[in-house]
Amino acid sequence: MQHKLLYDSKFFVTLLSDLTINVTEMFRDPSFFKVLREVVIPELKKQPFVKVWHAGCSSGEEVYSTAILMKEEGLYKTSLIYATDADDVVLDKAKFGVFAIDRMKDYTTNYRKAGGLASFADYYTARYDNAIMDNSLKKNIVFSNHNLVTDGVFGEMDMIICRNVFIYFNRDLQDRVFRLFSESLRPGGFLCLGTKETIRFSSFSDDFENVADHE
Repeated sequence: MQHKLLYDSKFFVTLLSDLTINVTEMFRDPSFFKVLREVVIPELKKQPFVKVWHAGCSSGEEVYSTAILMKEEGLYKTSLIYATDADDVVLDKAKFGVFAIDRMKDYTTNYRKAGGLASFADYYTARYDNAIMDNSLKKNIVFSNHNLVTDGVFGEMDMIICRNVFIYFNRDLQDRVFRLFSESLRPGGFLCLGTKETIRFSSFSDDFENVADHE
């Protein structure tokens, strides 16, 4: 099974789609985005240009959350967000940035808990049953297909966000992806994981220094 995962990208995408439920939301785990705002962003502001890789972006809710945060912190104009996923179906949804209007109440609550500085409604237009994310948030986002298991280094990033993806990988596949991330980050770059994920027991744990613990 593992050999096929590593070398047959189509098989991997199909299997991952079957195993995973694309459950995500804007400002998911608000405390994570609060730490991002208060701890990580001040360090990123020291860079003349910021490159962010949102790996395993699913349908894009957390990508747009990151874009909103960076916009509020004055970083968006001098940044580029690469949003990737191995599933073209969810990737297409992410590109459109259209979400169910009935989720906006919960997303607004998350936004406030994450330390949002404005009105969340300013970032989308309501149209019938949909909420369409503002075009200003899409300007500096590049959506692309990328398979974490079979594809190579993505570039020298200042920050990589990959949340709630490693829970679907065994230890060997986790190490493979952690190697990819280690090689894709600039020295001093940030790796952001899900609340139930850790690099602590990985072969690459020594490549990283803990900045903030999960809630």
